[in-house]
Amino acid sequence: MELRLCTEQQLTEILEIYNDAILNSTALYDYKIRTMDMMLVWYADKQKGNYPVVGAFDENNILLGFSTYGKFRVQPAYKYTVEHSVYVRPDSRGLGIGKILLKEIIQKAGEQDFHVMMGVIDASNSVSMKLHEKEGFVLTGILKEVGYKFGKWLDAAFYQLTLKTPDHPEEG
Repeated sequence: MELRLCTEQQLTEILEIYNDAILNSTALYDYKIRTMDMMLVWYADKQKGNYPVVGAFDENNILLGFSTYGKFRVQPAYKYTVEHSVYVRPDSRGLGIGKILLKEIIQKAGEQDFHVMMGVIDASNSVSMKLHEKEGFVLTGILKEVGYKFGKWLDAAFYQLTLKTPDHPEEG
């Protein structure tokens, strides 16, 4: 397996992974699948914000999963905080790829002087919650019944990792 930054060439595979999560899980609180036009806008936003999209590729250059982050909130005082995501192809889950992608995106956030990483995880996703806890994330709260999907109310668990950077944060 090789880790590297994704380009527009991987958007079709990223779209497949996202849409599988939308249709078959509560990892995304979306109802409708995304389109390629939506993914082009998503990718352009990542590029504009200098937010990496890290891919895990097999020996045949197939995208097994990806991780990324972006703005946590739009207000400027949140500029040192990002919200991240990790997604793995259904046929590649349980192989440790999510852990590798999470570690890589944590490293990249530190390199970019972010101070806090936030993960919002469906509270029924014990695998993702355990993964985050093993990597040092702390459960900071659960928002009860904030989502509704597949005929049931969903709780969103907020996980936080405080990084050691930046040494000299600035306002503005």
